[in-house]
Parts: sequence; C-alpha cells; structure tokens
Amino acid sequence: MSTQLIFLVTLLVTLLAFGYTVRKFAGFFRLTRSGFPVKEIGRRMGIMLKVAFGQTKIFRRPVIGLLHALVFWGFLVILIGSIEMVVDGLSGKERAFSSLGVVYDIITASGDIFALIIALVIIVFLFRRIFLNIKRFSGIEMKHISHLDANVALTIIFLLMISLLGMNTNYILSTAAAGHPVEGYYPVSTMLAGFIRTAPQTSELLYHVNWWVHIVLIFIFANYLPYSKHFHVFMSLPNVFLSRLEPLGKLDTMESITREVKIMMDPEQAFASPAEGAETEEEVPERFGILDVEDITWKNYLDSLACTECGRCTSVCPANITGKKLSPRKIVMDVRARMKEKGPGMLRDGNGFSDNRSLIRDFISEEELWACTLCNACAQECPININHPSLIVGMRRYLVMEESAAPGELNTIFSNIENNGAPWQFSQEDRMLWAGDIMINEKSQ
Repeated sequence: MSTQLIFLVTLLVTLLAFGYTVRKFAGFFRLTRSGFPVKEIGRRMGIMLKVAFGQTKIFRRPVIGLLHALVFWGFLVILIGSIEMVVDGLSGKERAFSSLGVVYDIITASGDIFALIIALVIIVFLFRRIFLNIKRFSGIEMKHISHLDANVALTIIFLLMISLLGMNTNYILSTAAAGHPVEGYYPVSTMLAGFIRTAPQTSELLYHVNWWVHIVLIFIFANYLPYSKHFHVFMSLPNVFLSRLEPLGKLDTMESITREVKIMMDPEQAFASPAEGAETEEEVPERFGILDVEDITWKNYLDSLACTECGRCTSVCPANITGKKLSPRKIVMDVRARMKEKGPGMLRDGNGFSDNRSLIRDFISEEELWACTLCNACAQECPININHPSLIVGMRRYLVMEESAAPGELNTIFSNIENNGAPWQFSQEDRMLWAGDIMINEKSQ
C-alpha cells in the first residue's frame, strides 16, 4: 500500500506540474487572433496519417529519415507499456494488460525490440550532434542552449530505453527464479538475461529499481518537453492535423481590405450584407498585418511550438543558400521566443501591456522579411507542415500598410499603381504611343 501511495503522490505532482504548463500555454493562445477555421476533418485525418504517422516527409532524406521514423514508431508502441505501468502503479498489480493474450505478446515483443533499436539510434543521433558538423544544425538562431537542450532530451530518451530493457531483463530473471510464468514475450531481454547471473533477490531489486527509474524519467520528460525543442513530441500530431489545406503559394486575403476595395469599385457594396466571417464597419481591425505576437493567429503560435528546429526549411531556402540573412527556422523560433518574453506581461496587464519591443526589428529584421521570395520551399520541406510564408507575409503587410516601409522599388510600383493604374511609370493616355508608327497591312488581315 505504501508503494501505491508513493506512486500516487508522484503521479499527482506530475499531473499538477503538467497542468500548470498547459494552463500557461492556453493563456498564450488566448492572446492571439482567430482566423484559422478548422474544416474538412476527413481530409485532415488523411494528411495526419500520411505525414505524421507515415513520416513521409522525413523520408526525403532516406537514411536519417528511417532512423527518425523508427524512433517515432517505437515510441507509439512503448507508450502502451507506459500506460500499463501507470495502471500497475495505481492498482498495485503487475502486467495489468496481460489478459490480452497474444495481443499482449505482440505489444511486449515490439516494445522490447524497439527499446533496443531506439537506444542504438539515439547513440547515432548524439554522435552526429556532438562530433559531426551538420550544417543545418547551425545558424544564428541556434544558440548553445539549443544544442545542449537537444543533447539532454536525447540522453533522457536513451536512459528511458536502457531502464526499460533493464526492467524487462530483471523481470524475466526474478520471475523465472520464483518459478512463475513470464507474462508477455521479450526477445531482446530474454537474450540479455541469458548472459546475466545474479541472485534472485538482486534481480528482484534491480527490477523494481529499473521500474521506478523508467516511470520517473517518463514523468520528468513529460514536464521537460514543453520547455525544450522536443515539444514537437506532443505538438507535431495536432499541428499536422491542422495543416493549411490551401495550395502552397496561395495568399489569404484580408477581408477588411477586400471590402474597402469593393466599396471603391462599387459604392453600393457599402450597404450590402457582409460575407459570413467578414469584419463589419464596427469591427475595424486594430492593426493591418503582424507587428507583434498579439497579431499572429493561434495557428501561427501552434507552428512555433511544434517546430522541431531540424533546419530542413532553412537548408532549402534559396535566399539563405545565396547568403542572405533570412532563415525560415529563425522566423518561427522568434515567434515562440517573443511570446515567451511578452506573453506573461500581457496575461498580467492585458493586451495594453507594452515593453517597448516588438517582433519586427527587435527579433526579425526588415532585411530578413524582404529577402523571402515566397517560393514556399520551406513549407514544402517542413516535416510537420509549418507554414512559414504566412508569418512573413503578415509582417510585410504591416510594414507596407501601417508604416509605408516597403523597399524603394516596391514604393515606386505602389505610386505608379496609385497614379497610373499600372506598375509602369506611364500615364494611361501614353500607353499606346509605342505602336504609333507601326504600319498595318490591311490585306493581311
């Protein structure tokens, strides 16, 4: 009973800590704008099965993609065993799911095999990060803490797998010594048990030690993830499910601007009923575009939390490849960092809170924003369907519509459109002057 009580207290502390984190992030989401309708659930389920569970985008880099996919699939299987451990801890029983019979054998065998595979893959990942100079792991946005964070998370995963194998191995040894049947099938641990000779009491002790180490590491890892780059363990699935369904390159229009243009073209539009979801005259937007985190949509913020910092987006960005300052990964990471900086003040003092800083200029320079060609290579490559251009376009819109701070070339085009109705510096009356001396042979008509 005392062991169950200790486990219950440990679980409650874990859930309270995790609940605090969820409450904090939920508050940050409330600071953002709406404007991302969730429709076509069936299509979204298909995308999630293909991209998230199937890991299809990861396989564009076949070798490292396969290793990453094995870790992901292995976690899905081992998660079932983790749930069983929680049930065991609360009920005081062992192997609560063993009544599943053959299905249980398949689950335990898969988990045992994947534990070894994941442990070996994590060694490869740590070796690549520590000893190999992988270009996409570096960049101005990748501080020392980012690399340290990745190494800490990978180390915890490695220890989770070692403790799981240790638990299974000593379970087999202690159960066999007691003359009881082994529940489940553990091919890797059975092989390891054949090389180990320990007293029954030692095996029993090591089993319980590994059990507690494993479950406590799970609880620690669950509360560490939201503050690390590996938050995508939780956020990648919902982020893929909530992917932008429109074709890449399609720009979303601003309803308030669309309505003003329609009124200019046809004044009777001012008395027409607004389209569903459109802003009315009484709902004039406070700001055009994105200046700071309160101007982004909740989906933009979800993207920033789900970002794996893998650098695949930046590695294919033509602007970055040619030496320009733009890094799509940095844009997304800056959104997360800025919300972390400003969000608590806004929750405390309301949306009127100001720290005299903003996402534009203090985090992201105008040079970065205007270097983007909107080719959408970053969004195409992202393994969890983050849409970087939506952020970049939003910040560009602010610069143009609120500050008239577009580059000189664009300002010239804007002036020509306003004055001449076209991007060129010629009045409408002069557009056909080039054809004045052209002789037309009527017979050839």
